[in-house]
Amino acid sequence: MTIKLLMGVLVIAMSGVTLAQTATPRVDQREANQAQRIQQGVASGQLTPRETARLQNEQARIQNAEAKAKADGTVTPKESARLERMQNKASRDIAREKHDGQRDLNHDGRKDRPVAKH
Repeated sequence: MTIKLLMGVLVIAMSGVTLAQTATPRVDQREANQAQRIQQGVASGQLTPRETARLQNEQARIQNAEAKAKADGTVTPKESARLERMQNKASRDIAREKHDGQRDLNHDGRKDRPVAKH
């Protein structure tokens, strides 16, 4: 009976280790933050539909890379570093697209023309 109890505790402990190795809370939080930044850019007109699609595709690639990293049950430090690099690049891309001067303020799906200064 003691052996069964010990084995049960061991199984529970091992499953907890597995969860810890595949959990990526930092990656998940950054994904949520970046999605929010993209949506804010759409709402304010700072992102055109084409820019939005490009940024959302980049987010999907990050999610696919995360799923592949988790597929074997362990996210290695190398995989974690790759995900972080991908997210760093995505963050820079979001900032660049939001501040590049292209606008869709009337949300008609086309870039607004710059106003001529006299």
